[in-house]
Amino acid sequence: MERSNGMTYSDLSALFGKVPQAVAAVQGSTAYAGVQGSVRFYETRYGVFVVAEIGGLPRGGRCATPIFAFHIHEGMACRGDTADPFAKAGAHYNPQGCLHPYHAGDLPPLWGVNGYAFSAFLTGRFSVAEIIGKTIVVHAGLDDFTTQPAGNAGAKIACGEIRAVTG
Repeated sequence: MERSNGMTYSDLSALFGKVPQAVAAVQGSTAYAGVQGSVRFYETRYGVFVVAEIGGLPRGGRCATPIFAFHIHEGMACRGDTADPFAKAGAHYNPQGCLHPYHAGDLPPLWGVNGYAFSAFLTGRFSVAEIIGKTIVVHAGLDDFTTQPAGNAGAKIACGEIRAVTG
């Protein structure tokens, strides 16, 4: 089946099982030590296809399904201090100086399901080459997509350094 932009659904589904161009191994802070997962980045002719799988996330109740803000940050390390365990992750990746939620690093939120989240989406906000060496962060709360500069998303609970995949 072909979409109006010439992309077929099989173009993106063919990426599953292939080696990504970059990956981030996500680990939780000391307070969220059980959080772990991966985010894979695939360069396509349509944009970057991002696949995130994160487990060990905080669980919510029946009417309080947790939603976690999810961003690429400009910093190059997942280190910090007791006040902010991922302070070195820096601010949102925003090379064009856009207002939130139009930063290149503003990503769709992760929806927690019994401590697990899976997300796959296509974005044209950056290339894989542009984000190598940056960090990807999971926040404790929901991004409100309004508050400047970062959506009032809460503490950084997990972080991963985006690395090129070689070979």
